[in-house]
Amino acid sequence: MSENEKVNEEKKNGGFVSNCFDIVSILATAIVAVAIAFLFAFRTIGVVGNSMYPTLNWGDRIILTASLFEPKNGDIVVTCQPPKTDAIPTTLVKRVIATEGQTVDIDFSAGVVYVDGVALDEPYTASPTNDREDFNGPLTVPEGYVFVMGDNRNNSTDSRSNLVGLIREEYVMGRALFRVKPFGQFKIGQYE
Repeated sequence: MSENEKVNEEKKNGGFVSNCFDIVSILATAIVAVAIAFLFAFRTIGVVGNSMYPTLNWGDRIILTASLFEPKNGDIVVTCQPPKTDAIPTTLVKRVIATEGQTVDIDFSAGVVYVDGVALDEPYTASPTNDREDFNGPLTVPEGYVFVMGDNRNNSTDSRSNLVGLIREEYVMGRALFRVKPFGQFKIGQYE
């Protein structure tokens, strides 16, 4: 083997090792980037209970923003406000109905929710809102709070109940972006 052939063979072998190192380096960087994104920007949460039916079902897993954001009407959020009783889970998945300064009222005989005197168009609910819980409205949401309800209105313990009440914004963990389980039902649906 000539000297040139030996040099070319060494370059080929060195190139292969270099390419393998580059691929491993790229994959490691991608894994670290995804881990950091899920640590600081996103979280996955499992849905427990039927209070968000038909939008979300028990056992669904959702990805939510874990960064700071301002809750808006129609957002599906995950809250971690300490419960007033052990009967209520610490983590709740609910829909924001009203934010600070807005007034909520509910006509339970008609099953209609009003925010600032306007009836909400709620195609996402399982049925009309006929369950009063402890709600005595109209109620104006104070600064720093949100009023939340489940989409399964007659099977949801939410801001209508004294067991949950209004949710302080600091306890809103994030807004649901999309469903990752079950597979094939990716979109959650955003209604405002």
